[in-house]
Amino acid sequence: MAIRALSVGRAALAGLCLLAAVPAGAVQPSEMLPDPAMEKRARALSSELRCMVCQNQSIDDSDADLAKDLRVLVRQRIQAGDSDGEVLDYLVARYGQFVLLRPRFEPQTLLLWGMPVALLLAGGTYLVISRRRPAGAAPAPLSADEEKAVAAVLERLERDEGAGDLTKLSRG
Repeated sequence: MAIRALSVGRAALAGLCLLAAVPAGAVQPSEMLPDPAMEKRARALSSELRCMVCQNQSIDDSDADLAKDLRVLVRQRIQAGDSDGEVLDYLVARYGQFVLLRPRFEPQTLLLWGMPVALLLAGGTYLVISRRRPAGAAPAPLSADEEKAVAAVLERLERDEGAGDLTKLSRG
C-alpha cells in the first residue's frame, strides 16, 4: 500500500513538473483585448511574428520590450479593423520579411525555400551516380621492365635482411 502511494505521489510530481515546463506566454493582462475573438486573432498573429531581439522566439512568448510593443501594435491594428493579412503586411512593410517566423514564398525568399530541396536533389544525384560507377577496373599488368625492378627490390630486401627497413632501398 505504501509503495502504491509512493508511485502515485511520484506521478503527481512528474505531472506538476511537466506543467511547469509548458512555456507561459509573455502577454500581460493589460495588453489583452476585451473581445475574446479579437484576442484570439491577436494571439494567432503574435505566434507568427518573430521577436527581433530574441530572433527565434515569437513575440507572444518573448518578454523583450520590442516584443511587447509589437504585441500592442498588433492589437491596435486589429481594433482599427485590419484583417490578419493587413496586419502582417503592415509589419512586413515596416520590419521586412524577417519579422515573420515563416517567411512567405516570394521571389526574394526563393533561395530560402529552394535550398533544402536543391541540397536533397544534389545529394541524391551524387549517391545514384556514385553507385552506378564501376568499382574500378583491374590494374594494368606490369611491364617486363617493371617486373624486373620489383624483383630486384625484393631480392635486395632479402639480401640485406631488412625486410621492413625501407631506408636502405632509398640509398641503394
